[in-house]
Amino acid sequence: MGLELYLDLLSQPCRAVYIFAKKNGIPFELRPVELLKGQHHSDAFAQVNPLRKVPALKDGDFTLAESVAILLYLSRKYEVPDHWYPQDLQARARVDEYLAWQHTALRSSCTRAMWQKMMFPVFLGEQVPPETLASTLAELDRCLQLLEDKFLKDQDFVAGPHISVADLVAITELMHPVSAGCQVFKSRPKLAAWRQRVEVEVGKDLFQEAHAAVMKVKDLPPADPATKEKLQPSVQVLLQ
Repeated sequence: MGLELYLDLLSQPCRAVYIFAKKNGIPFELRPVELLKGQHHSDAFAQVNPLRKVPALKDGDFTLAESVAILLYLSRKYEVPDHWYPQDLQARARVDEYLAWQHTALRSSCTRAMWQKMMFPVFLGEQVPPETLASTLAELDRCLQLLEDKFLKDQDFVAGPHISVADLVAITELMHPVSAGCQVFKSRPKLAAWRQRVEVEVGKDLFQEAHAAVMKVKDLPPADPATKEKLQPSVQVLLQ
Protein backbone atom coordinates (compact mmCIF):
# COMPACT_ATOMS: atom_id res chain seq x y z
CA MET A 1 0.00 0.00 0.00
CA GLY A 2 1.32 3.44 -0.93
CA LEU A 3 1.02 6.74 0.84
CA GLU A 4 -2.43 7.53 2.23
CA LEU A 5 -3.52 10.97 3.45
CA TYR A 6 -6.60 11.28 5.65
CA LEU A 7 -7.95 14.75 5.01
CA ASP A 8 -10.95 17.03 5.16
CA LEU A 9 -10.37 20.19 3.13
CA LEU A 10 -12.62 22.11 5.51
CA SER A 11 -9.61 21.89 7.84
CA GLN A 12 -6.89 24.46 7.32
CA PRO A 13 -3.92 22.14 8.12
CA CYS A 14 -5.41 19.52 5.80
CA ARG A 15 -5.41 22.09 3.02
CA ALA A 16 -1.75 22.89 3.65
CA VAL A 17 -0.81 19.20 3.42
CA TYR A 18 -2.98 18.71 0.32
CA ILE A 19 -1.47 21.70 -1.51
CA PHE A 20 2.06 20.66 -0.57
CA ALA A 21 1.61 17.08 -1.80
CA LYS A 22 -0.13 18.10 -5.02
CA LYS A 23 2.29 20.92 -5.83
CA ASN A 24 5.28 18.63 -5.40
CA GLY A 25 3.83 15.73 -7.37
CA ILE A 26 3.81 13.41 -4.36
CA PRO A 27 1.60 10.41 -5.17
CA PHE A 28 -1.00 9.66 -2.50
CA GLU A 29 -4.36 8.04 -1.97
CA LEU A 30 -6.87 10.49 -0.56
CA ARG A 31 -8.87 9.09 2.36
CA PRO A 32 -11.66 11.60 3.07
CA VAL A 33 -12.67 12.13 6.70
CA GLU A 34 -15.76 14.32 7.12
CA LEU A 35 -15.32 16.40 10.25
CA LEU A 36 -18.85 17.79 10.25
CA LYS A 37 -20.16 14.22 10.36
CA GLY A 38 -17.85 13.35 13.24
CA GLN A 39 -16.01 10.69 11.23
CA HIS A 40 -12.75 11.58 13.00
CA HIS A 41 -14.27 10.20 16.21
CA SER A 42 -14.93 6.76 14.70
CA ASP A 43 -13.16 3.67 15.98
CA ALA A 44 -11.94 2.92 12.45
CA PHE A 45 -10.18 6.28 12.16
CA ALA A 46 -8.74 5.92 15.67
CA GLN A 47 -6.78 2.94 14.35
CA VAL A 48 -4.96 5.36 12.07
CA ASN A 49 -4.75 8.28 14.48
CA PRO A 50 -5.64 7.72 18.14
CA LEU A 51 -5.69 11.52 18.55
CA ARG A 52 -8.82 11.48 16.34
CA LYS A 53 -7.66 14.52 14.38
CA VAL A 54 -6.91 15.27 10.76
CA PRO A 55 -4.67 15.36 8.87
CA ALA A 56 -3.20 11.91 9.33
CA LEU A 57 -0.72 10.00 7.21
CA LYS A 58 -0.30 6.28 6.63
CA ASP A 59 2.78 5.13 4.75
CA GLY A 60 2.74 1.34 4.72
CA ASP A 61 2.81 0.33 8.39
CA PHE A 62 3.93 3.81 9.47
CA THR A 63 1.32 6.29 10.71
CA LEU A 64 1.82 9.94 11.57
CA ALA A 65 -0.35 12.68 13.08
CA GLU A 66 0.02 16.48 13.29
CA SER A 67 0.21 18.61 10.17
CA VAL A 68 3.65 20.11 10.76
CA ALA A 69 5.18 16.67 11.32
CA ILE A 70 3.45 15.42 8.15
CA LEU A 71 4.68 18.35 6.06
CA LEU A 72 8.26 17.86 7.22
CA TYR A 73 8.09 14.08 6.73
CA LEU A 74 6.90 14.56 3.15
CA SER A 75 9.53 17.22 2.44
CA ARG A 76 12.32 14.89 3.59
CA LYS A 77 11.08 11.62 2.10
CA TYR A 78 10.36 13.03 -1.35
CA GLU A 79 13.32 15.44 -1.53
CA VAL A 80 11.23 18.40 -2.60
CA PRO A 81 12.88 21.67 -3.67
CA ASP A 82 14.96 23.15 -0.88
CA HIS A 83 12.95 26.35 -0.51
CA TRP A 84 10.02 24.47 1.07
CA TYR A 85 12.10 23.56 4.14
CA PRO A 86 15.60 24.99 3.64
CA GLN A 87 18.82 23.21 4.55
CA ASP A 88 20.40 26.52 5.55
CA LEU A 89 20.35 26.59 9.35
CA GLN A 90 19.02 30.10 9.84
CA ALA A 91 16.51 29.94 6.98
CA ARG A 92 15.15 26.68 8.40
CA ALA A 93 15.01 28.24 11.86
CA ARG A 94 12.78 31.02 10.50
CA VAL A 95 10.36 28.44 9.12
CA ASP A 96 10.45 26.56 12.43
CA GLU A 97 9.86 29.79 14.33
CA TYR A 98 6.67 30.53 12.43
CA LEU A 99 5.40 26.96 12.68
CA ALA A 100 5.97 26.99 16.45
CA TRP A 101 4.16 30.33 16.88
CA GLN A 102 1.08 29.82 14.75
CA HIS A 103 -0.55 26.94 16.67
CA THR A 104 -1.71 29.04 19.61
CA ALA A 105 -1.88 32.37 17.79
CA LEU A 106 -3.08 32.66 14.20
CA ARG A 107 -4.67 29.20 14.01
CA SER A 108 -6.62 29.70 17.20
CA SER A 109 -7.97 33.12 16.25
CA CYS A 110 -8.76 32.11 12.64
CA THR A 111 -10.65 29.01 13.75
CA ARG A 112 -12.63 30.92 16.38
CA ALA A 113 -13.44 33.73 13.96
CA MET A 114 -14.87 31.33 11.38
CA TRP A 115 -16.93 29.36 13.86
CA GLN A 116 -18.21 32.31 15.87
CA LYS A 117 -19.05 34.46 12.83
CA MET A 118 -20.57 31.72 10.66
CA MET A 119 -20.62 28.11 11.83
CA PHE A 120 -22.38 28.62 15.17
CA PRO A 121 -25.17 30.90 13.90
CA VAL A 122 -25.59 29.42 10.39
CA PHE A 123 -24.75 25.72 10.75
CA LEU A 124 -25.53 25.01 14.39
CA GLY A 125 -28.24 27.65 14.87
CA GLU A 126 -26.58 29.05 18.00
CA GLN A 127 -26.17 32.73 18.69
CA VAL A 128 -22.72 33.93 19.72
CA PRO A 129 -22.58 36.76 22.30
CA PRO A 130 -21.53 39.94 20.46
CA GLU A 131 -18.79 40.63 23.00
CA THR A 132 -17.33 37.16 22.40
CA LEU A 133 -17.14 37.69 18.64
CA ALA A 134 -15.73 41.19 19.10
CA SER A 135 -12.98 39.86 21.34
CA THR A 136 -12.14 37.11 18.83
CA LEU A 137 -11.96 39.55 15.91
CA ALA A 138 -9.73 41.87 17.94
CA GLU A 139 -7.39 38.94 18.67
CA LEU A 140 -7.40 38.00 14.99
CA ASP A 141 -6.43 41.56 14.10
CA ARG A 142 -3.60 41.45 16.62
CA CYS A 143 -2.29 38.21 15.14
CA LEU A 144 -2.49 39.60 11.60
CA GLN A 145 -0.41 42.57 12.72
CA LEU A 146 2.19 40.21 14.20
CA LEU A 147 2.20 38.19 11.00
CA GLU A 148 3.02 41.35 9.06
CA ASP A 149 5.44 42.99 11.51
CA LYS A 150 7.29 40.02 12.97
CA PHE A 151 7.25 37.39 10.23
CA LEU A 152 6.54 38.93 6.83
CA LYS A 153 8.26 42.27 7.42
CA ASP A 154 9.51 43.52 4.03
CA GLN A 155 10.10 40.04 2.63
CA ASP A 156 8.24 38.38 -0.21
CA PHE A 157 7.35 35.37 1.96
CA VAL A 158 7.01 34.51 5.64
CA ALA A 159 10.49 33.09 6.12
CA GLY A 160 12.45 34.95 3.45
CA PRO A 161 12.65 35.50 -0.31
CA HIS A 162 11.16 32.13 -1.27
CA ILE A 163 7.93 30.30 -0.49
CA SER A 164 8.13 27.66 2.24
CA VAL A 165 5.80 25.40 4.18
CA ALA A 166 5.32 28.35 6.56
CA ASP A 167 3.47 30.24 3.82
CA LEU A 168 1.17 27.28 3.10
CA VAL A 169 0.31 26.96 6.77
CA ALA A 170 -0.31 30.71 7.04
CA ILE A 171 -2.44 31.20 3.93
CA THR A 172 -4.68 28.21 4.65
CA GLU A 173 -5.30 29.62 8.12
CA LEU A 174 -6.31 33.03 6.78
CA MET A 175 -8.78 31.58 4.31
CA HIS A 176 -10.81 30.28 7.25
CA PRO A 177 -12.07 33.72 8.39
CA VAL A 178 -12.23 34.83 4.73
CA SER A 179 -14.78 32.05 4.12
CA ALA A 180 -16.90 33.54 6.93
CA GLY A 181 -16.87 37.00 5.36
CA CYS A 182 -14.02 38.57 7.33
CA GLN A 183 -12.16 41.20 5.28
CA VAL A 184 -8.75 39.92 6.27
CA PHE A 185 -6.83 41.50 3.38
CA LYS A 186 -8.91 44.61 2.66
CA SER A 187 -6.99 47.13 4.76
CA ARG A 188 -3.67 45.28 4.66
CA PRO A 189 -1.98 45.84 1.28
CA LYS A 190 1.22 44.09 2.38
CA LEU A 191 -0.70 40.99 3.37
CA ALA A 192 -2.82 41.13 0.22
CA ALA A 193 0.29 41.31 -1.97
CA TRP A 194 1.78 38.34 -0.10
CA ARG A 195 -1.41 36.35 -0.69
CA GLN A 196 -1.14 37.00 -4.42
CA ARG A 197 2.49 35.85 -4.45
CA VAL A 198 1.57 32.65 -2.62
CA GLU A 199 -1.29 31.94 -5.03
CA VAL A 200 1.02 32.42 -8.01
CA GLU A 201 3.66 30.09 -6.53
CA VAL A 202 1.08 27.43 -5.66
CA GLY A 203 -0.86 27.87 -8.89
CA LYS A 204 -4.29 29.48 -8.92
CA ASP A 205 -6.08 26.30 -10.00
CA LEU A 206 -4.62 24.25 -7.16
CA PHE A 207 -5.23 27.07 -4.68
CA GLN A 208 -8.89 27.31 -5.68
CA GLU A 209 -9.31 23.53 -5.71
CA ALA A 210 -7.98 23.24 -2.16
CA HIS A 211 -10.26 26.02 -0.88
CA ALA A 212 -13.42 25.23 -2.84
CA ALA A 213 -15.08 23.34 0.02
CA VAL A 214 -14.40 25.91 2.73
CA MET A 215 -15.51 28.80 0.51
CA LYS A 216 -18.88 27.06 0.06
CA VAL A 217 -19.36 26.18 3.73
CA LYS A 218 -21.63 29.22 4.22
CA ASP A 219 -24.14 27.46 1.95
CA LEU A 220 -24.39 24.33 4.11
CA PRO A 221 -27.89 23.47 5.28
CA PRO A 222 -28.43 23.70 9.05
CA ALA A 223 -27.11 20.72 10.98
CA ASP A 224 -29.59 18.05 11.99
CA PRO A 225 -30.04 17.32 15.74
CA ALA A 226 -27.81 14.22 15.64
CA THR A 227 -24.95 16.16 14.05
CA LYS A 228 -25.34 18.99 16.56
CA GLU A 229 -25.16 16.55 19.44
CA LYS A 230 -22.09 14.85 17.99
CA LEU A 231 -20.23 18.12 17.42
CA GLN A 232 -21.13 19.93 20.65
CA PRO A 233 -18.32 18.57 22.86
CA SER A 234 -15.56 19.45 20.40
CA VAL A 235 -16.80 22.88 19.26
CA GLN A 236 -17.97 24.43 22.52
CA VAL A 237 -14.35 25.24 23.35
CA LEU A 238 -14.43 27.67 20.40
CA LEU A 239 -16.79 29.91 22.35
CA GLN A 240 -14.40 30.33 25.25
